[in-house]
Amino acid sequence: MTSSPSPATSARRSRGRPAVPLDRILATALQLVDEEGAEALSMRTLAQRLESGTATLYRHFGNRATLITHVIDRVFGEVDLDAASPAGLSWDQACRTVAQAMFEALGRHRRLAPLLIEQTPTGPNAMLLRERCLAVLLDGGFAPDLAARAYATLARYVLGFAIQLAGSGDDAEQARAHFRHVSPGEFPATLAVADSLPVPLEEEFAFGLELIVTGLRAARRAG
Repeated sequence: MTSSPSPATSARRSRGRPAVPLDRILATALQLVDEEGAEALSMRTLAQRLESGTATLYRHFGNRATLITHVIDRVFGEVDLDAASPAGLSWDQACRTVAQAMFEALGRHRRLAPLLIEQTPTGPNAMLLRERCLAVLLDGGFAPDLAARAYATLARYVLGFAIQLAGSGDDAEQARAHFRHVSPGEFPATLAVADSLPVPLEEEFAFGLELIVTGLRAARRAG
């Protein structure tokens, strides 16, 4: 007759690996992306970082896409939500403030941006940020379809620049020297503005953001 397993053995089998708090998982996942890049984030590599097993992660996330949703939303949680509906600011001032806050949050996690390409942010923090921004635009006199397009344009603009943050500054000096020594006969216009090239990414972002806000102001009047 086969003997039954001891109570201690049964307890060990039922317990398995200890649960890992969700906050620690997401903090570790974000650290992994910050250090190794978005492509390094997988259930297996994250489990190794946590010194745990993938089964522990599947208790929280059904797949990698769900994990990414949570990681992205953690970063959106770093955006000051009060900036999305600040008292006393006009809609255009609020747009500048929110876009800049989003850009700075993504700037703190420069290697995260590729994950944003994979899916539309729909986590709680992202949804609340979108809601606040849309409310500001609607209260500012934008028609619903124009408000939706305005927010989408601002969000994609921020993302486009955030993607460039990972490599910004790496070759700025080399590019500057190249522009200053181009052939005057072939590239006279480039040589004429060479002292202003390349434009620092942060300055380019602010300049383009102002152009978008100016365009939205005209579209609002026309609508």
